[in-house]
Amino acid sequence: MKMGITCIPGDGIGPEIVAEAKKVLNKVCSVYGHEMEFTDVLMGGASIDAYGKPLTDETIDKCKQADAVLMGSIGGNTSTSPWYKLEPSLRPEAGLLGLRKSLNLFANLRPAFLYPELADACPLKEETSDKGFDLLIMRELTGGLYFGDRFTEEVDGELVATDTLVYKESEIRRIAIKAFDVAMQRSKRVTSVDKANVLDSSRLWRKVVEEVAADYPEVELSHMLVDNCAMQLVKDPSQFDVVLTENMFGDILSDEASMITGSIGMLPSASLNESSFGLYEPSHGSAPDIAGMDIANPIATILSAAMMLKFTFKLEKEAESIENAVKKALKDGYRTVDLIRSGENIAEDKKCGCSKMGDIIASRIE
Repeated sequence: MKMGITCIPGDGIGPEIVAEAKKVLNKVCSVYGHEMEFTDVLMGGASIDAYGKPLTDETIDKCKQADAVLMGSIGGNTSTSPWYKLEPSLRPEAGLLGLRKSLNLFANLRPAFLYPELADACPLKEETSDKGFDLLIMRELTGGLYFGDRFTEEVDGELVATDTLVYKESEIRRIAIKAFDVAMQRSKRVTSVDKANVLDSSRLWRKVVEEVAADYPEVELSHMLVDNCAMQLVKDPSQFDVVLTENMFGDILSDEASMITGSIGMLPSASLNESSFGLYEPSHGSAPDIAGMDIANPIATILSAAMMLKFTFKLEKEAESIENAVKKALKDGYRTVDLIRSGENIAEDKKCGCSKMGDIIASRIE
């Protein structure tokens, strides 16, 4: 198969981790007889530096022309970077929001899986981490608070900021269908997370999700308020299979889920539209404080590449070969610095920088 991939290395550690994902994908192509062509484009801070804005029409066009998009990370240090002295619409993250909207990437899938080899790195109690967990957060990505009208005005002599949370029935229905479809391929359980005791948008969310659930009698549906879900994720994450939720709740809960895997550097993600097209990226940020030091963990980006092979190209065996290579590397004791606990005794030859971890994983592709 011939595949055209638009790559957005982005900012901070983005270029380093994307390079390792390309390395692994090239090895997969070599082993399985595929061909992959990469086209790099700028977005975020790198685009601001080059073009004065975080997202250009050329980048949007190059992404639309591709079979899929592979991205590193966007943004910088919000307290020191000159990018954050610009108005919000010109900051790096505005480019990402704009791209999601332009490509209609409404469904964000973020799996969180605890590798047995990383159980000691899990911050949860041993009796909790010993049970392991394998969950997927299905986050609505192009609606809600992040895309509603926002403004700041002076009222009675003081500044008042307003952000609007808006959801259409159709937006809720399409993400719910995605969640139930995915649940049918997993353990057939969906936990829909909302704040229906307070918000009208959540009450509509719950109503529509229940209507969709009627078409999936094999899937068990439960509802959970977002504050309780945040607590349950650290109390007993093994209870979850597919967690379905709106944009802001999903943003927060998926970061929480990433940390209980042992490191946010382990959490991949896929953002899909109504076809097989998707944008694939790690769930973590740009980590500008360690950029260029070759110590970033590339595994989340490499696993995002595996999701790309699975969801866009339907190459199940190839995707599994990457997942297995990651498992083998961890089982063999290789660790990036974020996966090493304080005081843990790791042999020097098992300590990996970003590039070495990419080499180790690529060498285990079968």
